[in-house]
Amino acid sequence: MAKRSEALLNEPPADWTPTQAVDEPVINNPYDEPGQHWIYKDGVPLLMPGRRRASYWFKTKKTGSGQQELFAEEESDDLPLVNLLRRDVKRWRDVRYRGASNVTKDLLGWWSREDRPRRLFFCQKEAMETIIYLLEMAIPGRLSSTLFKNFEVGADDLSRLLKGNRPGFATDEHFFPRLVDPPGDKSYLPLQRLGCKMATGSGKTVVMAMLITWAFCNRGRNPGTTDYPNAVLVCAPNLTVRNRLQVLRPESPDNFYDAFDIVPAKYRELMGSGKVLVTNWHGFALKSPNREGDTSYRVVNKGEETPEAFARDRLGDLAGRVPILVLNDEGHHCWRSNPVSVKETDKGLTSEEKKALEEEAEEARVWLAGLDRINSAGLLGTGKPCILSCVDLSATPFYLGNSGYPEGNPFPWLVSDFGLIDAIESGIVKIPRLPVKDDSGSKDDAGRPDPKYFRLWKHINDNLKPEDKLAKGRPKPDAVFREAQGALLTLASQWKKRFEEIRQSSSGDAFIPPVLIVVCDNTDISEIVYQQISGEKVIEEPSSDGKSVVKRTVYQGNPSFPELANEDGVRRTVRIDSKLLAKAETEDGETKDQAAKALREIIDTVGRPGRPGGEVRCVVSVSMLTEGWDATNVTHISRLSHSRRGTLNIRGRWSSRFPRKMNQGLLLHSP
Repeated sequence: MAKRSEALLNEPPADWTPTQAVDEPVINNPYDEPGQHWIYKDGVPLLMPGRRRASYWFKTKKTGSGQQELFAEEESDDLPLVNLLRRDVKRWRDVRYRGASNVTKDLLGWWSREDRPRRLFFCQKEAMETIIYLLEMAIPGRLSSTLFKNFEVGADDLSRLLKGNRPGFATDEHFFPRLVDPPGDKSYLPLQRLGCKMATGSGKTVVMAMLITWAFCNRGRNPGTTDYPNAVLVCAPNLTVRNRLQVLRPESPDNFYDAFDIVPAKYRELMGSGKVLVTNWHGFALKSPNREGDTSYRVVNKGEETPEAFARDRLGDLAGRVPILVLNDEGHHCWRSNPVSVKETDKGLTSEEKKALEEEAEEARVWLAGLDRINSAGLLGTGKPCILSCVDLSATPFYLGNSGYPEGNPFPWLVSDFGLIDAIESGIVKIPRLPVKDDSGSKDDAGRPDPKYFRLWKHINDNLKPEDKLAKGRPKPDAVFREAQGALLTLASQWKKRFEEIRQSSSGDAFIPPVLIVVCDNTDISEIVYQQISGEKVIEEPSSDGKSVVKRTVYQGNPSFPELANEDGVRRTVRIDSKLLAKAETEDGETKDQAAKALREIIDTVGRPGRPGGEVRCVVSVSMLTEGWDATNVTHISRLSHSRRGTLNIRGRWSSRFPRKMNQGLLLHSP
């Protein structure tokens, strides 16, 4: 494996200077293909015509053609398959999807109507068009029905991509795209995979609803074919996401098909021809050989589950509907380790970080092994896959360092890309603001402006005294809070200003409060930060008989920001305990921990009036927040940690109640 790049995905390049971004970064209509984009040349923002090419940043190996464009710096690598497919799909769109089924044409036209009550974003439509183009036209060998003669990605290239071989178009020497994920176990069939990169908050769940609609409506009109699946398995990384994805079940009372006007009236009854099963990866773990139903016995030994038994058990009714379509929400969790490469060392990581990496690797292994078993179950006969295709949707479809691949390398099966910068320029997500100056006038070693809150974690560590450090040089929690207090006060003041603006605009009516997030390096730091912000503390005191110690919760308030203080029965600030939350993310019935369930309910309902999380105004967490945290009212984030563990994954759509400029969040970054 190539040496891990010094410039990680969430770190700016070493020579990058924090500067004020453009005053108005939104330059495109969210419903149309982007027609211009910002680039930076020598620190100066330039508005360029045309759409930004699909690429990824901060890697040491090139994956594209190597043909550098004018402003494609050496940190940016091309995604050739995505860019070529964009041209083919655009041309197909321009001829109104010639060659597609009548149902498909109707649906694509329905989703593109400008008079829709809820218009769909261009990125949603393009992702959908790309998957349909591949599954209905390209992969089945029907490109000729488009009446085009030449293609950017033609039949020969598709054949190579589906076999995992290098395509004919220009790629990097060491990396090339493919549309198949071959398992290490040669007795299993290769898994066909298609990846869509979509910025968090750009509407991946709606895309999944559109894809299910395409499959079920076409199958309903053509029940004798298996080209269109009538069974969809939706896989999620945790219970939070799994519960949220129940809206993909057509029979659900709050389904997305009705809420977003996805299905034309004349096709609505056809949705009943299919079935959707929503599960999470925990269900793919192998059952004990000594288990019978829900009970374990010492005398029972069934042996390891066969792929067929596994598929029938996990799929239930879907087992009789193969081949099925699989949708991996947050698909970056589903990766296969590189068996011929040395994995990244965990030297320098904390025990919490090491454990997190181990858990991520185990999750990926169980998730993908489950799909391999289903795909190779033989329910259609030997050698015939039970999964038509596996579609991954993720904002960050990149390999982790412990995968055995270069950290940050994109999944090779990416076919569509609409990233965070594209989403910002199209006005789909919140606009982040970074600290670019302070009153100290400090400079870094190269003489560049270096505001202390921009590199907050470095600022904290640089100011620690020897007595502020624990063994191995790690900072004491109270010392971290002492050095971070100024930054937290600054951010909380910004949050309070936003809070008052929203409260005043509500004219006395109930309102959804903005949320401040503080991400801490470890649980010890998060505990002291939580106590200081919430004013809540658990103390120990002797029992009345003096024979034991009892714990009691006290509420001491927050003199500076009483709006964030907890009271008995009112939780305005919550702390996400990673161990407790992990218990809540297992399958239903596997935990009786009421505290874990209560925490999950709070986190699931932040920003929803009348629910347990409706009054939450501050969240103190350790490392990343889990996917599926569907809170659109997050406005301010501070990170009291180093940045090896990735970035936050939080939704951030525009609020319909407030002007855009009020939705600009402030991020105190700490690379």
